[in-house]
Amino acid sequence: MNEHSPIPLLLTLLLLTGCVATDPSSDGRPSLTVLAYNIHHGEGVDKRLDLRRIAALIVETGADVVALQEIDDGCRRTDGLDQARRLAELTGMHHAFGPFFDYQGGRYGMALLSRLPMEDVRNIRLPDGAEPRAALAATVQTADGHRATVCGVHLYRTPEERMAQAVALMESLAEEPEAVVLAGDFNSVPGGPVMRALEESYEVIGKDGPAATFPSVLPVREIDFILIERGAPLTADWCRVLDEKVASDHRPVLARLRWVPAR
Repeated sequence: MNEHSPIPLLLTLLLLTGCVATDPSSDGRPSLTVLAYNIHHGEGVDKRLDLRRIAALIVETGADVVALQEIDDGCRRTDGLDQARRLAELTGMHHAFGPFFDYQGGRYGMALLSRLPMEDVRNIRLPDGAEPRAALAATVQTADGHRATVCGVHLYRTPEERMAQAVALMESLAEEPEAVVLAGDFNSVPGGPVMRALEESYEVIGKDGPAATFPSVLPVREIDFILIERGAPLTADWCRVLDEKVASDHRPVLARLRWVPAR
């Protein structure tokens, strides 16, 4: 684990000043910036285990909530580190971990990071396939009182398994009182059966510019998405695939969502 490498200058400055990256197009209306990122347990395509560069990217984006996939907690391959907690320390964010299954003396799963306090955190068990799966959800509230439930997703493995997981997830969140946002690695392509099924209840946010997210060096497949519940008072200002090709085998996806004014 390259835990003793110098923190990048950008991260140092951001942590010292308490600032985050901002979008000059913001018009002051209530917004929520969401990042979805499969970090491959912190191992980049250069074979380096380095959570600090993941943390630097998270801080630079200014994301309010981050849905992370492929997170280790106490596993031998990542030196027994609680990765969700470590990333929370590096970014100054709240954190939650949702395990899938026991692995290498620890647990493997996903995490949520949030600048906003998280309420009603729950790990939603999904139908098992080749590997057990869950979705990690939490409700956040902005300073002006707007609320949303953000749910991290990592569907796996076969189309049949992913379809069962997607259906179960929609059923679990169907009565959620807050606007729901899904974010993560769906292992499914646009227009395929799984994404079409999800589109019955959710809007898949279209990406500005190149949309492919995997593999990170020369991406050819779009499998990482951010979705908004249909009928929710949320809309997307923009959604982008970030040009980070080394820190993981996936590229991160960032979207700014905005509450629609009441009529």
